[in-house]
Amino acid sequence: MDWNTRFKPLTLTANDALPELAISHLTQWGMITMLGDDKKSYLQGQVTCDVVTLASDQSTLGAHCDAKGKTWSAFRLFHHGAGYAMFQPKSAIAKELVELKKYAVFSKVVIEESHDVLLGVIGQAAQSFIDSISDSTGDVRQIKGGTAVKVSELRWLIAINTEQASELVDNTEATLCDNSLWSLLDVKEAYPVIEDFAQNEHIPQAVNLQAINGISFSKGCYTGQETVARAKYRGMNKRQMVIVESTSSEAINAGEAINIERSVGENWRTVGQLLTHYQYSDGRVVGLLIAPNNLDADTQLRLAGTESSLWEVAPLPYSLADDE
Repeated sequence: MDWNTRFKPLTLTANDALPELAISHLTQWGMITMLGDDKKSYLQGQVTCDVVTLASDQSTLGAHCDAKGKTWSAFRLFHHGAGYAMFQPKSAIAKELVELKKYAVFSKVVIEESHDVLLGVIGQAAQSFIDSISDSTGDVRQIKGGTAVKVSELRWLIAINTEQASELVDNTEATLCDNSLWSLLDVKEAYPVIEDFAQNEHIPQAVNLQAINGISFSKGCYTGQETVARAKYRGMNKRQMVIVESTSSEAINAGEAINIERSVGENWRTVGQLLTHYQYSDGRVVGLLIAPNNLDADTQLRLAGTESSLWEVAPLPYSLADDE
């Protein structure tokens, strides 16, 4: 059996614990890599995070925006091989590549989509597993065939070549599963996921990047900076990303647009689409939604066009308070 056919959907109810150690084949995710003499300075002028100060053993979240501050991609940036890698949803990469390359003709950079295999290591034993395949410490580590990147206390990303991916999978006793478990952790940890349908729709603060160290307000100029700075210092941002959940919902097909409505008196009005979601086997659904930042915690929500699928806002794992 080929190694990449062994990853199956993992059946979980809302009350089930995560596997002690699981490896997810992240086929719905991809990376853009950047090489060349000008890679650091070029990327520094394009994205919200501070590339210049990014240590080789650290990663950062960030966004790439258009001139009006609307987000083309939300990514995790880290040193990979001889350059940088930007980990993000695969569906966003085609458009993001075009936008990121716009001014590359004036710089010594090579920007392209990576063909590395992407694996997510998940669970309480994720750290021990990474320690077993790495001789170094830090949140970003060079490993045989690629790079391991710490995403959270329960997650590591591995970007490696096909040969090493096959060897790793063939020699592990971890539970092997598809993308969905990674999506569940994205929701629970409230990390922004910008698929193609959400590109060029939201400023970085609307997906909470300021709260999870994805925006530097002290670095030099970058595309869209004026809007991002104005949203912070003039309080112009009116949107935020929230976790929403339904205790019981009809089946939601993967890849379909999921619109959420909120109650306004006796009527219902559209709030927006879920950025990503996970549906447990018992029907419960959790997802990430861009909503007005004055949305009351007890606002009643529902799946658009239904009467029985009621949703509510759940607490975020971090604060949106501006400490600066």
